[in-house]
Amino acid sequence: MIHVNRGATSLGAFPEEQVREGIRAGRFLASDLGWREGMASWQPLSQFTEFAEDLAAAAPASSAPSPQTPTPPTMVAPPAGSTIAAPRSGLPWDERHSKGMFSAFIETLQMVLSKPGAAFTAMKREGGFGEPLLYGLIGGSFGFIVYFIYNLAFQSFGMFANRSNPFAHFIGAGIGGIFLLVCAPLFVLIGIFVGSAILHVCLLLVGGAKQSFETTLRVVCFAGGSVNPLLVIPFCGGLIVGVWKIVLYCIGLARAHETDTGRAVVAVLLPLIVCCGGAILLGMMFGVLGAWSASQH
Repeated sequence: MIHVNRGATSLGAFPEEQVREGIRAGRFLASDLGWREGMASWQPLSQFTEFAEDLAAAAPASSAPSPQTPTPPTMVAPPAGSTIAAPRSGLPWDERHSKGMFSAFIETLQMVLSKPGAAFTAMKREGGFGEPLLYGLIGGSFGFIVYFIYNLAFQSFGMFANRSNPFAHFIGAGIGGIFLLVCAPLFVLIGIFVGSAILHVCLLLVGGAKQSFETTLRVVCFAGGSVNPLLVIPFCGGLIVGVWKIVLYCIGLARAHETDTGRAVVAVLLPLIVCCGGAILLGMMFGVLGAWSASQH
């Protein structure tokens, strides 16, 4: 979708093909400003290379703008009083080709952890799954692997060792450990998609999903990819990551979907509430069954 403005007046948002037709019919002018998701700023339609032929074909038909109000396109424009979202500048990760992958990753991590509101307000909501998934895989795999290695080191020094179960120790330190390390990116990838799907469904249930599933996945990738490296903190790293990730999800979903924070918080906590409620219900059922069984004897 391409947003088109004439001066301070919004003409609406239209598919590329309809903009082409509007240019050829004289409804859109070369001086009209256009913007689509991913652009850094508004630009005249004359600077859109894909419209060069259409503008050239429309030039002979009219050498000057018509003084009359142009005929509105057939597509319905946004409701009166609505505003077009400002272009999102993107995160430093989007500039990794110029900054370098390591620098872009560190800058993005610092921005998400220290200024999550600004980070998720600047985050692009579209552009494909590849870039956010790469970020999430790097951060998630790093945290998982380092967390596994230092826990293995603690066991080798006799800390948290399970001496009563030598088979479990062999799996943790031998073939099983190698398998976990090799498959860490796969586990992280599965976790990203499953977590994104659950959060997006919860957002839909509370009426907070204003954008597509891709937007939710981007929030999960950049939040998880930034906070999961904190698993390297001994002993309390898991607790810190769990709490901080919930906070980042709430802020990220609210800013990215442009919904109120209350809906985002409910959507994030809803899976926890359902799981806890289910566990309590199962406990009550087993308790009732146990009491009934005891009464029969």
